[in-house]
Formats: sequence, C-alpha cells, structure tokens
Amino acid sequence: MAVRLEALYRRLRIPGVVDAHVHFMPPRIHEKVWRWFDEAPFHWPIRYRQDEEARRRTLARFGVVRYTSLNYAHRPGMAEWLNAWTLELLDRDPRVIGTATFFPEEGVARYVDAALRDPRIRGFKLHAQVGRFDPDDPRLHPGYARAQEAGAVITLHVGSAPVPGEYTVPERFRAVVRRFPRLRFVVAHLGAYETDHYLDLAERYETIYFDTAMVFVDFATLGRFPDALLPRVEAARDRILFGSDFPNLPYPWSHQVEALQRLGFGDGWLRAVLYENAVKLYGLRG
Repeated sequence: MAVRLEALYRRLRIPGVVDAHVHFMPPRIHEKVWRWFDEAPFHWPIRYRQDEEARRRTLARFGVVRYTSLNYAHRPGMAEWLNAWTLELLDRDPRVIGTATFFPEEGVARYVDAALRDPRIRGFKLHAQVGRFDPDDPRLHPGYARAQEAGAVITLHVGSAPVPGEYTVPERFRAVVRRFPRLRFVVAHLGAYETDHYLDLAERYETIYFDTAMVFVDFATLGRFPDALLPRVEAARDRILFGSDFPNLPYPWSHQVEALQRLGFGDGWLRAVLYENAVKLYGLRG
C-alpha cells in the first residue's frame, strides 16, 4: 500500500477503503470487456489487466478491505450462471461483498430467490446501458420485489456515460423508485452524465445512493464534472459510496482517492464516503 494512502487511513481513523464498484467476473467475460475497451472509438487503456489472484493482491496493496463483485448480465441466459460463479468467488475470497444479477427474461423470480438464499448476497448489479433494457421492464419487477423484501441493494448503471443508450434516462429509473419505495439503489458513476437529475431524485427519495466510480478524475474521455453540482455532492455525504470501477481503469486506482481528497470537503466527508457509508448500507462489520 502506498505510504500516502496509509497516512490518509490513519488520519481518518478507518481500517482502509470499502470499494463499492469493483468487478470480479469469469475470466472470459473480463477478456471480452477489455477487448471492447481496446476497440472502442475513444482512448481507454486498461491498467489492471490481471488474473483474479493478482487483482486481489492489488486491491490489498491499496488498503481495500472489502469490495463488490458486480457481475452483470447483458443478454438472456447469463444471469443464473454468473450468480453461481459469484458464489464460488465468495468461497475463495471472504473480502468480497456478494452481488448477484438479473436480466429482463423469464425465470427472474426463481433465480433471484436462489441467489438470496445465500446470506452472503447483499445486492445485485444491473447495467441498463450495456444490457440495452428499460430498468422498469415488467420482467425485472419480480427481482426488484424480492430484493426489496430481503433488504438487498441494487447497483444500477442508468447514466449515459461513457456512451449514451436508449434507456439511460432518469425518467425510467424514477418509475422504478416509485414502484419499489423501500428498495435501496446505488446509482453508479454518480449518474453521469445526468448527475443533476439523479441528485434531484436523491433529494426527494432517501433510498437513492451513489458511487464515485470514475467521477472527479483526470481522464479527458469522461469530461469535467460540473462545478455547479459540487455543493450538492458535499451535502449528500451520507449517500455516497467510494467506487473505482477496478479493474477497468485507465489510470491508477489511487487516483480516485486523490480526486476525492482534492474536492476539499473535509475528513468527515472522506471518512463517510471511503468507509462508513458502505459499511452501513451493506450491513458489514465495521
């Protein structure tokens, strides 16, 4: 772990970071994701193109004490076997916060129930952009309902960054929030590029949280975060979780921490975002 990170954690009086936006996928899925970035029409060099064990060592070196799995299905027939693979990952690595997935297809109720029978599953990841589905598709409703009853957390990519999609619009997400009023959501990437609209929703609905993955960083492909929204981000300190998007990063993992420090919101804000909020949301042992 870099000395400056160790010093930061000591100053904040936290054991390390909980990273709420980490992907651990089957090797061939990771390879496909990385190949997509290699061939994308924008510059996105993958920095942590490593095998599973090397990635775990990398996170430990940075002082990441818990992290998500965030597998997600992008077509029918994937979710159930991805969930089975995630359970095997949890057997290999107790630091993982278990997150399963579901997709708009037949059988959602059955395989979401099966995933939730394992108490290590704390949430689900859905990617409306990559999966090209409406987050309010009725076929998803049984999954949302079961997650709501179980107290699980749904991480959703519903913003249009880095590539706009047909369904990455706040209105579709708002319909889901209204339909499932007790279901807690983490809007990935602070809802970029529609952060203002998602902040509007979070100020109205206390079940909406955010992660910081790839926001506030020095990476030209993503553009600059709007300065006018910074006071609202500071005010939302209890609803923001640290996220990095590891391993699919075009810069060092530590840059995400540095980007948050530079906001100048103070140690209380950093402590909440880097550690406390995720511990509380996911019911981890602090």
